[in-house]
Amino acid sequence: MTDTTQKTSGIPPEQLSLQSKFRFNCHKGVKCFTDCCRGIDIMLTPYDILTMRKKLDLTSEEFLAVFTDPQILEKADLPVVTLKLLDDERKSCPFVEDKDGCVIYEDRPTTCRYYPLGVGSLSYSGEKGEKDEFFFTVKEDHCMGFDENKEWTVADWRADQGVDLRDKVNDGWMELIVRKKSLPLSMKLTEESKKMFFMVCYNIDKFRNFVFNSTFLERYDFPKEKIEEIKKDDISLLQFGFEWLKAGFFQTGRENFKVKEKNKQ
Repeated sequence: MTDTTQKTSGIPPEQLSLQSKFRFNCHKGVKCFTDCCRGIDIMLTPYDILTMRKKLDLTSEEFLAVFTDPQILEKADLPVVTLKLLDDERKSCPFVEDKDGCVIYEDRPTTCRYYPLGVGSLSYSGEKGEKDEFFFTVKEDHCMGFDENKEWTVADWRADQGVDLRDKVNDGWMELIVRKKSLPLSMKLTEESKKMFFMVCYNIDKFRNFVFNSTFLERYDFPKEKIEEIKKDDISLLQFGFEWLKAGFFQTGRENFKVKEKNKQ
C-alpha cells in the first residue's frame, strides 16, 4: 500500500501491470533531487517501523513518539501512523539532506521505495485472500525523473527497490484493513479492539510483552516450536499478531488459536 499526497499533474493514472514499462531514474544529478521528500504524507507500514526503529536503535515506543503522527484511516476506521515531518517551510522528511538525500536509505519506508509508482484497487477475495491490484505512475509537476532514459518494468522496479519482501510481510496487515473497509459502516470495532490493532501492528515491543508476560500463552494451545519462533523473530511475531487479529475481528483462522481445555467453559 502506498500513500503519498503531493501536487500532481491532474492526469488520471494509467493502470499498469507487473510487465508494463515506464522510464524513470532518480539520482543526485537530477535538479529536483529530494524535492519528493518534502510536503509528503507517508503512511508507515508495520514492517517499516520494524526496520526503521532498528536502524535508529530505538524501541518501538520511542520511534512512535518521535517520528510518527497517529491517524484514523478513512472508511476502515482503523488507527494508522504517518511519518512526522519537520516543522520547516518545506515540511521536510526528518531523514532527508539536501546534498546526500536519505540518511536511512537502506531502511527507507515502503512508500519511498515504490515511488514513482502507486498501487490501486487493492482488494482481497475468496477464502485464500487473493489480491487484485494494479499499479500506476505518480507524476508530480516538479519531478524530472521521468525525463531520464532508464527503462523499467513494474516488476523490475519492485525487485530493484526491495518491495516484494515488504509487501509479503505486510500482507496480513493489508488484509485486515481491506476486510474492515468491506464491512458495513454500522459494524464498528470497539475502542479496545482499535488499541489492540495499533499495538500489534506498530508497537512490537509492547505486543511481545503482552504475549510473553501476561496470561496470553496460558489461554491458548500453541506448539512449542511456534512459541520459540515468535519469541526469537520480530517478523514471525508480527505476522502471528495479524493472524490473531483476523481470528478475533473476522472469525477467520480461529483453528490456529485453540483455547486450552482448562480454559473452556
